[in-house]
Amino acid sequence: MSELFDAPRPAAPLAELLRPERIEDVVGQANLLGPGKPLRVAFESGKPHSMIFWGPPGVGKTTLARLMAKAFDAEFMQISAVLAGVKDIRDAVARAEATLQQSGRGTILFVDEVHRFNKAQQDAFLPFVERGLLTFIGATTENPSFEVNSALLSRAAVYVLEPLSDDQLGELLERGRRRLSVGINFDGTAQGLIVAAADGDARRLLNMVEVICTAAGAECLTNIDAAFVRRTLAQNLRRFDKGGDVFYDQISALHKSVRGSSPDAALYWLVRMLDGGADPLYLGRRMVRMASEDIGLADPRALTITLDACATFERLGSPEGELALAEAVVYLACAAKSNAVYVAYNAARALVQSDQSRTVPTHLRNAPTRLMKELGYGRAYRYAHDEPEAYAAGENYFPEGLDAPTFYRPSPRGLEGKIGEKLAHLRDLDRRARGTSGAKDQTNDKKDT
Repeated sequence: MSELFDAPRPAAPLAELLRPERIEDVVGQANLLGPGKPLRVAFESGKPHSMIFWGPPGVGKTTLARLMAKAFDAEFMQISAVLAGVKDIRDAVARAEATLQQSGRGTILFVDEVHRFNKAQQDAFLPFVERGLLTFIGATTENPSFEVNSALLSRAAVYVLEPLSDDQLGELLERGRRRLSVGINFDGTAQGLIVAAADGDARRLLNMVEVICTAAGAECLTNIDAAFVRRTLAQNLRRFDKGGDVFYDQISALHKSVRGSSPDAALYWLVRMLDGGADPLYLGRRMVRMASEDIGLADPRALTITLDACATFERLGSPEGELALAEAVVYLACAAKSNAVYVAYNAARALVQSDQSRTVPTHLRNAPTRLMKELGYGRAYRYAHDEPEAYAAGENYFPEGLDAPTFYRPSPRGLEGKIGEKLAHLRDLDRRARGTSGAKDQTNDKKDT
């Protein structure tokens, strides 16, 4: 019997071994933890307050909650809203009261995936938060404005955590490599593959590093290249190994099949990835991108249908919800294609980033006060609905001094064909209003910005 209790405990995963013990060791979140930033101020204040961490997986929500408890010498308790209920909340409250009576220490209650709690469960925290018995810290991957009760939200500060950058993930990769084995080295391409596969998630990256280093040790390898990373990830982290592809190669194949209007190929790659263990909602997010990038206004229904498919999967789960994703990917592949909005957005972004900060023209400014009206704000603005065809022909909506660029050039496909006809008509009205009826249409002649 003693052998049972003497058995060695399983080794902690690398992500747990590298969990920061000090705020200075946290990688990322400089927007919150830098000097003078909100969370840094909270740590230095000496007084805890309830808060909600909103961000994607693997960006440090649990770590920051633990560091908060350590900074304030508070008892740290953690529950998961996926598994817990009102009874667990009551048990946590009882433990907090006992801790306060026995040691005088406060309690930080960390609730992971807090958006999974229903209204009654979230309301159960309120009286104890108001009494100061608990400092509530919730973590969520969903927008708290929609998923957290307003009463609880009003009592907690919301901090938005960002995915880690490639440089930050590279720093974590090096920390993990040193912790596991100083004798194993990754070449640049191998590091790039791991960082790309991590997709901003520190936990995912460290799990991959651990798997790769373990596999390298088994094969007595010291230098890790891209081929070894692909083979190891395909065999250990995904079931996307039928043919030797890694998951992001298959994402590319799915995207290009949709763009190429091949519903059968798109359906094949979708099912291939679902069968391989891909997160269905990750695939859904990529499909939303396809709807915006490759279809756009040629068929605006594509975006709605894809978002509805994601919502359906969230409600039904697997396997029922996967049919909605299949329906969406077939629709995307069959829809009229246009990247005109994608091209226009990139052109507009390039101009804004390279241009000066131009002021808003006076006639376009809002004038809610008497002083603003006296300064001429909004004066001479033409209300489009009072104009013929509800269009203020000849009006300029760009800043003064900026030659009006043409970003958006609709394709002749799908709904964009009609949009193009309308824009051509409106520009003809502009030319007439400006007395330049003989001028050429800038849509055809003006160079892209």
